This record gives sequence, structure tokens and C-alpha cells, in this order.
Amino acid sequence: MREDIDPEALRAALLRRRETLAAGSDGRAEAAATVELDQQRTGRLTRMDALQSQAMAQATRQRAERELLRIDSALRRLDAGDFGDCLRCAEPIAPGRLQADPAATLCIDCAEQSGGQR
Repeated sequence: MREDIDPEALRAALLRRRETLAAGSDGRAEAAATVELDQQRTGRLTRMDALQSQAMAQATRQRAERELLRIDSALRRLDAGDFGDCLRCAEPIAPGRLQADPAATLCIDCAEQSGGQR
């Protein structure tokens, strides 16, 4: 394990973020549920607004699910002892980058080459 990072502090940050995302999952699932409107009482614009809100909630839920996968992957790397190394070039990821995003999988150079992907 690297000496220039505090793995337990990063683990705690990952677990806090995971807990926050998991706590909001019920509300996201409810907001993304199928829109059922009474066609007699609801106007066209209200239906469009409801469908747009549903689409936005679904996108938010998908982003949260991807973030949970990233967090779980980072926790597995911590347990395996290979946390903090770039998955592309195997160079160490800068400690500041890991503090900003403990689930980061790429060093800044590889992330920039990937078009900003993590």
C-alpha cells in the first residue's frame, strides 16, 4: 500500500458517500416510477412536465448507480492493496486527486486522454 495516502481516511470518505447515495435511493426510485395521470383532469403540459421529471429522475438514478459501482470497486481495490494506482498506466494517482475523488481509477494524464472520464 502507498505511504503517501491515508487509506482509512479514503475508505471512510467512500463509505460516507456510499451511505449518502443509498439513503437517497428510495426517493429516486419513486420519482422514476411510471407516470400515471388522469387524462380527464390533467392537461397536456402537465403530462409533459411529469414525463420530463420522470426522465430526469431516471437519469439521476442511473448516475447514482454508476457512482455506487465506482465506490464498491474502490473499496475492493483498498481491500486488495492495489488502491491508488491508475488502471491504465499503473502509475500512482496523485494524492490530491484521490482526496477529491477517492473512487478515481485513472491518473490525471490518462483521464485527460480519455476525454475526462474517471
